[in-house]
Amino acid sequence: MIGRLNHVAIAVKDLAAATKLYRDTLGATVSEALPQPEHGVTVVFVELPNTKVELLEPLGAASPIAKFLEKNADGGIHHVCYEVDDILVSRDHLRAMGARVLGDGNPRIGAHGKPVLFLHPKDFNGTLVELEQA
Repeated sequence: MIGRLNHVAIAVKDLAAATKLYRDTLGATVSEALPQPEHGVTVVFVELPNTKVELLEPLGAASPIAKFLEKNADGGIHHVCYEVDDILVSRDHLRAMGARVLGDGNPRIGAHGKPVLFLHPKDFNGTLVELEQA
């Protein structure tokens, strides 16, 4: 069901500093910052030859990333994102297998302009999983 790894998301307190680290220290190509108010974050994508790293900074205290950073003051890996061919078929299959889809279960548009869903970390070895329509 899952396809390629789309990205690994890292929560950061300071997006500008994290962008500089990846761009200047590691020599990576980094996108412009993209506010995603519907998800409560601003994102930057670090482009790699085979995938991406998504840097997430909270947009306000109600952001899920703000809550994550309260528990993980230095930031860290927030989620992994896998591509799927059909997000609705994947959702229905996962639910039938007992996996919990977060929110109301309906896909929302993610940072790449494609439908996404999140799966409960307790069902996936403590890892928050994002599925993105390929």
